[in-house]
Amino acid sequence: MVKKIYLLIALFVAFGATAQETLPVYSDYLTDNYYLIHPSMAGASSCTKVRVTGRQQWFGQENAPALYTASINTRFNEDRPSAGGAILFKDGNGYHSRTGAYLTYAHHLLLSRNEVDLNMVSFGLSAGLIQSQLDQSEWIDLTGVDPVVANTTEESATYFNVDLGVSYHLLDFYAHFTVKNVMGSARDLYSPDKETKNLQRFIFSMGYVFSGLNSSWKIEPSVMFHHITETKESQFDVNAKVYKTLDFGKVWGGLSYRRSLDGAEYATSSGSAESQKLQYITPFIGVNYDKYMFGYTYSHQTGQLKLIDGGFHQITLGLNLFCKPEKYDCNCPAIN
Repeated sequence: MVKKIYLLIALFVAFGATAQETLPVYSDYLTDNYYLIHPSMAGASSCTKVRVTGRQQWFGQENAPALYTASINTRFNEDRPSAGGAILFKDGNGYHSRTGAYLTYAHHLLLSRNEVDLNMVSFGLSAGLIQSQLDQSEWIDLTGVDPVVANTTEESATYFNVDLGVSYHLLDFYAHFTVKNVMGSARDLYSPDKETKNLQRFIFSMGYVFSGLNSSWKIEPSVMFHHITETKESQFDVNAKVYKTLDFGKVWGGLSYRRSLDGAEYATSSGSAESQKLQYITPFIGVNYDKYMFGYTYSHQTGQLKLIDGGFHQITLGLNLFCKPEKYDCNCPAIN
């Protein structure tokens, strides 16, 4: 029984960071979807990008966590630096759910003298409006004295926040830095005097795309680091992605490893205390066929303590519209 209690505590620590978030940071950015976490990537590509994602955790478990997003980002005019985007999402977990929308404005400044050599810095700002809900309609107060449980209604609260980001591309190299929830209102859904207003998360990612001369293969190692200020939690991703160009488009795939720098203690069956850090292994695959894109990721949690052995499945469907010819002489799949 003690081990189960510590297991729940460990899981709460592992997932509590996203419980207060608006749009969780998963590994779907690796499936050509950087805009979901970096507002400065809105309109950075030579195409208008439409993306739809669906993530399901713990198949077979009732009311398991699930996330659905739909996004679009584009340049307002090919010859001008301004761009924009929009994101809709719904994130559910048991009796809790969040529904929200973001609007983004981005500005891309070309620092090179021509459009052949890519040297660009981008800025982005996203403003979001989110509604958080707590469904208490099925709650039962066995004691008859708990005023919270006795209130078997559906509570909701609406709040806003702002994300800021900057990106830099230099030929085959890129780097992104984003501050999520940099400014926002209080949610006040559960206990107004106890809910934190500090939901800030700092995200930094960078990578490089290697390719031989006239080769149809590309290799992209990358890393991402994110830190939550309120809970002092930090995590990092180490990724490797491979592209293969074919007549109809390209296929790609890779592997991502995520690890938390903070551990949660739990009691073993012998009564001793041990610590475990959150770890995920995420393989992913995808294909670009003409203007269509399909991507799939599977995240598997490792370690002694896990709720179930099954992993987390996510599918990304994409549509690239109004694409312009590749104008930069670089290995930069997120731009060309």
